[in-house]
Amino acid sequence: MPESESSSIPLAEILRAANGLVEARLIEDYALGGALAAIYYVEPFTTYDADIFFIPSDKSLAAGIPAIYGHLQAQGWQVEGDHLMARGFPVQLLAAHGLTEEAVREARPVEFEGVPAKVFRAEHIVAIAASVGRHKDRARIEQILQQTDIDKTLLEKILQRHKLKLPEL
Repeated sequence: MPESESSSIPLAEILRAANGLVEARLIEDYALGGALAAIYYVEPFTTYDADIFFIPSDKSLAAGIPAIYGHLQAQGWQVEGDHLMARGFPVQLLAAHGLTEEAVREARPVEFEGVPAKVFRAEHIVAIAASVGRHKDRARIEQILQQTDIDKTLLEKILQRHKLKLPEL
């Protein structure tokens, strides 16, 4: 991620916290998704939150979510609406299933400011954007296809497996 984008986003802190959730066995695995994952592959653009997709350790989530929130609040994170706040920056923790679970399991290992992490592959970002279908998702698909050398065979397999099609661009 470019330095100018990372200066206002406490991404290393967010990734350290996600790694801590894995170490505490509160989640099985995680990966950075959404706009921040897309920024890993394309020119930076404005985003207002970080999306961390996770595979829960407790598949029912009944005990998992309170334990995850409690763990992060003990580290000074605040809760505001749907978001946890890391130094004032909104973070969404989203339980992965289906396509997003596949994206977490096949995420690309990266390192950001010395913190090991995982980020969705560009092919999964495109497939997820196709599944959501908002205007900004179509724009993201177009941007990724233009600026990234994606594996078109892999993308087609992901789309077929999840019964998705790319929108008309």
